[in-house]
Amino acid sequence: MQYKLLFLFFATLAAAQSSQAQQQRWQMRIAYQMEIDMDVKTHKYTGKQRVILYNNSNEQLDKVFYHLYLNAFQPNSMMDIRSQTLSDPDKRVADRIGKLKPDEIGYQIVRSLKQSGQDLKYITNETILEVQLAQPIPAGGVDTFDMVFEAQVPIQIRRNGRNSSEGIDYSMSQWYPKMCNFDEQGWHANPYVGREFYGIWGDFDVKITIPSNYILGASGYLQNNNEIGYGYEDIGTKVIYNKTPTQTWHFIAPNVHDFVWAADPDFNHDIVDFNDTLKLHFLYQENEEFKENWKKSQAYMERAFKFIQAQYGAYPYRQYSFIQGGDGGMEYPMATLITGRRNLGSLVGVMSHELMHNWYQMLMGTNESLYGWMDEGFTSYSSSVVMAHLFNTPVPNAQDGSYKGYFNMVEQKIEEPLITHADHYSSNAAYGQGVYSKGAVFLHQLEYIIGKTAFDKGMLDYYNAWRFRHPNPNDFIRIMEKASGLELDWYKEYFIHTTHFIDYAVKEIVCEEGSNETRLSLERIGKMPMPLDIVVEYTNDKGKSQEQLFYIPIDLMRGEKPNEGLYSGLPTILPDWRWTHPKYEFRLPFASDKIKKITIDPSNRLADYKRSNNTYVPPKK
Repeated sequence: MQYKLLFLFFATLAAAQSSQAQQQRWQMRIAYQMEIDMDVKTHKYTGKQRVILYNNSNEQLDKVFYHLYLNAFQPNSMMDIRSQTLSDPDKRVADRIGKLKPDEIGYQIVRSLKQSGQDLKYITNETILEVQLAQPIPAGGVDTFDMVFEAQVPIQIRRNGRNSSEGIDYSMSQWYPKMCNFDEQGWHANPYVGREFYGIWGDFDVKITIPSNYILGASGYLQNNNEIGYGYEDIGTKVIYNKTPTQTWHFIAPNVHDFVWAADPDFNHDIVDFNDTLKLHFLYQENEEFKENWKKSQAYMERAFKFIQAQYGAYPYRQYSFIQGGDGGMEYPMATLITGRRNLGSLVGVMSHELMHNWYQMLMGTNESLYGWMDEGFTSYSSSVVMAHLFNTPVPNAQDGSYKGYFNMVEQKIEEPLITHADHYSSNAAYGQGVYSKGAVFLHQLEYIIGKTAFDKGMLDYYNAWRFRHPNPNDFIRIMEKASGLELDWYKEYFIHTTHFIDYAVKEIVCEEGSNETRLSLERIGKMPMPLDIVVEYTNDKGKSQEQLFYIPIDLMRGEKPNEGLYSGLPTILPDWRWTHPKYEFRLPFASDKIKKITIDPSNRLADYKRSNNTYVPPKK
C-alpha cells in the first residue's frame, strides 16, 4: 500500500470517527518533514524541519509554541531542580542532571524559523519555544513553518539519550522541536520536568543520515529498503544488511502524534510476519545471557497481538517494533523502547505493557499530563489481563497488584486526586500508585458496577469511537453509560476528583424472637458510595449449604447491573441505598441460626479499603 493511499485511509477514518464521536469537537492537524545529519563523534546533529499546521480550531492563532525537550538535560533546569527537591526522586534521574558536563548535556538550539518565508521572532524559555507569528493563522487556515536547528544528545538519563546503561548508542525520543497542542482548553505549552506528553495528530516524513555501521529502528515505515545502507533481505527471521559508505534512513509514519528512533551498530534485527498486513520487528543487542529471552518473547508477542485485537480493538498500522533502548520501558507510536537485559517474564511483561500503550495513548492521543490515569491506568489494567492470558494465570487475580498499590497509597495517606497535573504531584509515589494502580482499579471496579458484558462492550466502543480523537474522561464515561444504561458521572467524580475511599461493614444481625427472618444492618464508613453485592451462605431446610446473592444499587446509578450468573441462583434486588444515608437495613428470609457467613463483595472487585469488616461469621456456640 502506498503512502498516499495510507494517508487517504487515515484521513477518511479520522473524519468518520469524528462524526461518530462529537460533531462539535475539532482538533488540530500537522505534517512534519525533517532531515537530520548525525555526527556520532560529537553526539550532535543538525536538522531542517518543515511543519504544515492546519488550524482546525474556531480561533485565530497569533502565537505558536514548540517543545524543546532536550533542554531539560542541563544543570539547574526545571527537571534537574524538581528531581533534587522531591522527597522520593526517580533514581534514574536523582541529581545526575546537575552533574552533567558541557559535552554531556542535551540541548536544542533553533537557528532560524520562518512562517511562509517570513522570519519570526521567538524566545527560548528552556524547554518551550515561544513564537510570535508574522501573520495570524485564521480559524480554518493553514500555514507553513521552516526551521533550522541543531542539538546535542545528552548522556542517557531519562527516556532519551546516548550510551545507555545497557550500551545502546542512541535512544532518540523527544528528539525534535515538536509543536505544542492547541485544543478547546487553549495551548498546552507545559515545560518538560519529567512526565507525560500531548501531541497533534499528523504525518511524519523523516530522513536520518548516520554512519553506515548503524542499524536503526523507528516509528513508521522505511521507504528506501533497496537504497543506500538499508537494503535487506529476509533469511528466516534474520535481517541481512547491505552496507554502503553512507546511509540515509527514510521513514514515513502516517497519522501519529510522535516519532521515535534508536540506533546502534550491534543491533540484531528480527522480523516476524504476524499476518499479511502486519510485521513485528525486534531490535536488540547480541547478549548471550538474554538473547534467548528475546527470541522466546517473539512468540508471546504474536499471541499478545491476537488477543489484544480481539479484546480491545484492531491495530491499524502495518508495523510494530520492540527496540532495546531507553531506561526501562517507554511507549511511542508503532514502537517501544525497552531495556533488554531481563528474564523472560519481565521482558514479556514490559513488552505487553508498552504494547498496550498503543491502544491507550498512542491511538487515543489523550492529554497524558491531565489524564495520566487514562493512559497508565488503562494500560496497567489491560496489560495485566494480557499477561494472565499469556501465562494462563487466573483472571480474577490479575488486578491484585493494582489493588495493593492503591490500598498502600491510602494507608500511607499520600494520595492526591487523579485530576492533579502529572508534573504537580507532591511525590513520585503518589503519582505512580495513583495513575498506574488506582487508574487500573478504576476500570476493574467499573466492571463490578456495570457488569462484565457491558464493560467489555464499552471498552471496544470506546476504542472504536475515540481513537485518533483526543478523548477526555467525560467521553469515556459517556461511552460506558451508553453501554450499560446506567448513570456513572458520580463514579468519576468520587474516584477521580476526590480522595474519598470506600469502606463498608457488616454492622450487626438481629433475629427477632419468634421470627424466621434476620435483620441485617450495614454501614458505610468511607465517604464514597457504591452498589453492593452481598452473598449470604446459609443452611437450607434440607440441611445443605446454600448461597443467596443480595444486590443493593445506589440511587445515583438510576438502575441496576444485570445478573450475569456470578453466584448460584437469581439475585434479590433490594431498594436503592441513598448516598446521603450512612446505614442500610434489610431482612434475610431465614433465621440467624441458619446463617454461616455474610460477605460484602466476595469477588474483591470493590476497592474497599478495609476488607476485614466485609465479612461476618457467627460465633461458634
